[in-house]
Amino acid sequence: MATATKHSHAHHHGAALAEAAQAELESRGEQWTQLRAAVFEILNGFEKPASAYDITEQLSAAQGRRIAANSVYRILDLFVGSNLAQRIESANAYIANPHPGCRHDCIFLVCDTCGQATHVDDDAVAAKVREAAEKVGFAPERPVIEVHGVCTDCAVKSTAS
Repeated sequence: MATATKHSHAHHHGAALAEAAQAELESRGEQWTQLRAAVFEILNGFEKPASAYDITEQLSAAQGRRIAANSVYRILDLFVGSNLAQRIESANAYIANPHPGCRHDCIFLVCDTCGQATHVDDDAVAAKVREAAEKVGFAPERPVIEVHGVCTDCAVKSTAS
């Protein structure tokens, strides 16, 4: 039986991740522009999933000028398509992929109290989802599984109060 592997996004921030993201994007024939680098840096700085508007607000403040949200959305779409970022569908928010270029189906455990999203790899679960889809003639493009509940930190805080 396959075991789940938990990735801790908080431990993968920094220059090494930005360099890996840049290398992955450039290997696809895309340019790593100053604006793309700035968006990635801001996205990578969030401890939990960030909306395009959260990113736009910080980017505008950092650049000292108003940046259009649609520019940030286009960059985020490129990042998701290039596997540099992952989208939390239910929150319409994004997180930096700590493993740029790594291709696998995503499973997120989303805390409804604090908004934290924990990424878990479980190939057996992902394979079952793909198998179920294929049985009904559906061809999944980018399966994303989200499980909503309460994280350990919030559960502890709740019982302590």
